[in-house]
Amino acid sequence: MQQGTLMRKVKSKSWKKQRYFKLQEDCMTIWYQSKRTGKTESAFSISDVETVREGHQSEVLQSVAEEFPPERCFTIVFYGRRGNLDLVAGSAEEAQCWVQGLHQLIEPRPFPLTFALVSRTWIRDWFQKADKNKDGRMNFKEVQRLLKMMNVDMNEDHALRLFQDADKSESGTLEGEEFVLFYKALTQREEVLSLFQEYSEDGKKLTLLELVDFLREEQLEDEGTEELAMELIDKYEPSETARARHVLSADGFLMYLCSLEGSIFNPQHRGLWQDMSQPLCHYFISSSHNTYLIEDQIRGHSSIEGYIRALKRGCRCLEVDCWDGPNGEPMVYHGHTFTSKIPFREVVSTLGKTSWGNSSSPLPLMGMFPPSSHPQRYGQSTAVQGISLRPESVDPRAQGPWRHWVAQGASLSPTPQELKHKILLKGKKIGRLEDTLDGPGDEAPDVSDDDNGAEAEEERRRAKVRGTQHGSALQKDKETLAQALSDCVIYCKNVPFRGFQEARSHSRPSEISSLSEAKARKLIRDEGNEFVRHNAWQLTRVYPSGMRTDSSNYSPQEMWNVGCQIVALNFQTAGTEMDLCDGLFSQNGCCGYVLKPPFMRDKETLFNPSDPSSREGPGPITLTIQVISGQQLPKVANSKEGAIIDPLVRVEIYGVPADQAHQETKYIENNGFNPRWDETLQFQLHVPELALIRFVVEDYDKTSRNDFVGQFTLAFANIKPGYRHIHLLSKDGTSIPPSSLFVHIRITE
Repeated sequence: MQQGTLMRKVKSKSWKKQRYFKLQEDCMTIWYQSKRTGKTESAFSISDVETVREGHQSEVLQSVAEEFPPERCFTIVFYGRRGNLDLVAGSAEEAQCWVQGLHQLIEPRPFPLTFALVSRTWIRDWFQKADKNKDGRMNFKEVQRLLKMMNVDMNEDHALRLFQDADKSESGTLEGEEFVLFYKALTQREEVLSLFQEYSEDGKKLTLLELVDFLREEQLEDEGTEELAMELIDKYEPSETARARHVLSADGFLMYLCSLEGSIFNPQHRGLWQDMSQPLCHYFISSSHNTYLIEDQIRGHSSIEGYIRALKRGCRCLEVDCWDGPNGEPMVYHGHTFTSKIPFREVVSTLGKTSWGNSSSPLPLMGMFPPSSHPQRYGQSTAVQGISLRPESVDPRAQGPWRHWVAQGASLSPTPQELKHKILLKGKKIGRLEDTLDGPGDEAPDVSDDDNGAEAEEERRRAKVRGTQHGSALQKDKETLAQALSDCVIYCKNVPFRGFQEARSHSRPSEISSLSEAKARKLIRDEGNEFVRHNAWQLTRVYPSGMRTDSSNYSPQEMWNVGCQIVALNFQTAGTEMDLCDGLFSQNGCCGYVLKPPFMRDKETLFNPSDPSSREGPGPITLTIQVISGQQLPKVANSKEGAIIDPLVRVEIYGVPADQAHQETKYIENNGFNPRWDETLQFQLHVPELALIRFVVEDYDKTSRNDFVGQFTLAFANIKPGYRHIHLLSKDGTSIPPSSLFVHIRITE
């Protein structure tokens, strides 16, 4: 990693300032200062960095693409709502040095190292904040100030005793390893130690057999338990001597419980664990509404950053509102509003670079072209230059970053597995899918040889009636829709929804209808079972009400309850709705596809979410959650100096109406560092296959609304029973290590 590199910090096409950037000796902090004044401008921790993008992968760097080559450019992306840092190095070599060095520092490591690194970073950050005179030492007064900063309200005598025990040099100050000792004493986990000693005969170690007993009885691990115990010892035991003896110390036990294997989220479900070879309509698909907007719907800013962030979050269905711009150049923005505009070419270029990168899903991506937003024919032709849809072996002239081809004999109901690395366009289409695959044909459907003559004649009569009814609309499409753009629409032809009976009679699996949230709710209320059946064979997209000009969201759960696959949300707006979305799609390697339960994939299903007894399968299950403790909870944003939170935990169940519920613990006064609840909450779930569990930590306030502290949401199917840690996320869905909850989970029928 370079030390003190001169680079350009770019904020816009006209704002490019030279700054010196330097990685500090702790390899955890980067500061930068002005070349002209030498004054330090800012600093940030490596733990704040989410990723590093090379080249012109930001709106700002794309605006200076003609001035600076991509090999000298990179973007540092931070967690949360902090803006990106766009940089231009003096040479390609310098850029690579920084990019590779940052990747080395932020890339995931084996969890024991990551856990230790997070703890060390946490300690160092607090030490630097509390060390007011910057002498590298901390007296007791500074320690008292630190405890307030860390959400700890501790008796002064007890704090002084911990301080004196850690002051091995008897200098009256703590430095280096002395402060680490103080921190370890401060973070002693009595509830974990008690659990450890319950299974340890001598109270000092767990033998291999004792660890096997714990895994079987408490963690409900019933297969390959001895092999798992050996793996855990090798992975989490810090002592080489203990590893050689196949025993686990108390420190190793804690590291296991804080690890991915000790998380409430089943580690086997983090990767792709579901079948991806079923028709598209059998999956819930992570979907974004007006993806290009990063603010409100009326005057908000349009940016390619919206697409990049949605893709990084696992979204596989994006919206592209395409309208005419200068000289017939298509532009993307929210039509008939005052939102800013971005060239369609930039959107295509960005998606071509980021749709299937290392951190993106290989499964198909859907591009939504709202029916009202098509540009005029010249603009459509320009747009199609970036979109090719032909077998490459047949049409070698196919160009552009959006490459998609249809295999010979392709099914009318393709699977995510078959469509890997392909983009599907949803929009208007002239004619039928069969016309695109097989060439022009008669509008009347094919009739098989074993149909009798009367049935065949009746089908032809119905087709003729349909042709008369929709002929004018088809003619209008032909007049306003470029054939080349129509040919790009294959498996997602947009059709109006005219009722379930009409859809069963005339629609095809390759077609899709879009419904407003209000229309979808009415159908759920009036025809719940019909809605579920419809979604078992055809795609449905639901989008937010036009009244949500502030980019707020509706609850996606009620739409998922009837099997709607494409439930579009405003990804830029944090809140419970996006927590549910992230919670559902955090499984399967965040690929953006989740297989629906079997009873929602059957076209003849009797299931209706308003009647849980209509679900085929076992009866209700009981979910019992003992909320034991919390660790190092963050302070509420913008709270007063010295304020300490009064945390409580609320568990919320989202699912079919009969399962909707929430319960909460009492609040703990003045302790955000290591609160202890030891309370048991119990829920009955009638349709667990559709349930999402949301754990929320709030700061209790008796005079006003509680303040949000952190949350974690996951599907019931991904819960791992036993003693588990829940690693909390911020309001933006980003990690806030080392904040966590410690719980005990039991599931019974």
